[in-house]
Amino acid sequence: MNIYVGNLLRSLSETELKEVFQAYGTVQTASIIKDKMTGESRGFGFVEMPNKDEATKAISSLNGKDLKGRNMTVNEAKPRTEGPRGGGFGGGGGRRY
Repeated sequence: MNIYVGNLLRSLSETELKEVFQAYGTVQTASIIKDKMTGESRGFGFVEMPNKDEATKAISSLNGKDLKGRNMTVNEAKPRTEGPRGGGFGGGGGRRY
């Protein structure tokens, strides 16, 4: 199960994130998302746990819990939706005078 983890301290390492979740079972991967330009943490990441029961227990136990002074947001990651990313200018249709 892929788990979203938000509101992380920007200095938190992937190893530290993995250790927090290992208390609840096997962790396949733990990754912290970084800004493409600066390489700094964006304050959230994902943890992959192959056992659904262990993942569900980790989610219920860790959501809202303090990790180094920040209350984590922990829930099942939603699939990423593909499509245009916001922005842009609306369509025409205006009158010309």
